Amino acid sequence: MKLITAVVRPDGLDAVMEAALQAGAHGLTASEVHGFGREFGHVGGGTWPTDEKVLALPKLRVEVLVKDDDADSVAEAIAKSVNTGTIGAGKIWICPVDAAIRVRTGERDDDAI
Repeated sequence: MKLITAVVRPDGLDAVMEAALQAGAHGLTASEVHGFGREFGHVGGGTWPTDEKVLALPKLRVEVLVKDDDADSVAEAIAKSVNTGTIGAGKIWICPVDAAIRVRTGERDDDAI
């Protein structure tokens, strides 16, 4: 199993959900977070650097648990759905997951996805 974590702009949730589901994901978790990357807190009309700066920008953290075989296609679909071509569009990483348990049924690992 793999955990796909995507940090994207807040307005990208609908696009991420649709892309992930179409690529084979069975659910996801989204959280509002704040942070910065290479844009280092710069905001503006799609250009960088700008004169306006904040310490941490609002972002959305989306986590999707998938079977190993689905990880690349789901991650690529998410990336394509929120790619603006501008700095600050987001970041995605994929990590291995040792175990998962569906609380309601007790199913484990791939059966719990």
